[in-house]
Amino acid sequence: MIKWLLLIAGAGAFYLWIKGKKQVKLNTDEASKIKAERSKVVEPEVIVQCNHCSVHLPKSEAIMQEARFYCSQEHLNSLDAQGWLGSAAWRNSPNQDVRPEGLAPDLVVIHYISLPPSGFVDKNSTHFIMDFFQNKLDSSLHPYFDEIADQKVSSHFLISRRGEVFQFVSTHNKAWHAGASSFLGREKCNDFSIGIELEGDGDHPFEDIQYLALAKLSSQIHSVYPNLQFAGHSDIAPGRKADPGRQFDWKKFQGKNNIPLEKLPFGLEPR
Repeated sequence: MIKWLLLIAGAGAFYLWIKGKKQVKLNTDEASKIKAERSKVVEPEVIVQCNHCSVHLPKSEAIMQEARFYCSQEHLNSLDAQGWLGSAAWRNSPNQDVRPEGLAPDLVVIHYISLPPSGFVDKNSTHFIMDFFQNKLDSSLHPYFDEIADQKVSSHFLISRRGEVFQFVSTHNKAWHAGASSFLGREKCNDFSIGIELEGDGDHPFEDIQYLALAKLSSQIHSVYPNLQFAGHSDIAPGRKADPGRQFDWKKFQGKNNIPLEKLPFGLEPR
């Protein structure tokens, strides 16, 4: 009898020992979990500012364009109060100055450019154009670059062969794109115009994606400057300039925008 009592007592003691070990482990695990939870650093939500309207919003909810943030697609695709287009890539040019006081642009001048001439046929010339407008073009890279090394030129916008839109000058300021020029009797077109360069030349058709980008850009600009008319560089500097040339399809441009014909005073025929 005593033997059975001792056996039962031993089994009970062993059970209590096992249970105690498990409880210690549970307590240790729970303490470790609590400690780990307490040690976690709670990262605060990063707040950014809309570049268009200055509203503050969580970064996770913002639309990012280069290093800028926008609260909506509408603001991304609009000119801001400083005359910069949110959806464009910004590459500020030193070749600019202020418009005459109180004078808002009412003309868009369409150009073509390729560096070197027709260079986009073999390789993309976009970065050469950007360097040229920013006075950074390395004249040693091509004989033609040496010829234009001293020129100081810019445009408000450039549309690449891939339809990318770059902006170099605020629409509030004058870009140096038109040179000696006259539009319907008004001299110095840089004072009252916005210049848009298409990457291309007079020998090759422009890309469909460039017409789409040009139509969208024209609409974006028109929403701020409703009195715009449209002309080519050759229209305001006849005999001196040939761009955008016979390869530019004015009918396609007009059709994609539904621009009233009176906004195109030089007509729709190639020239």
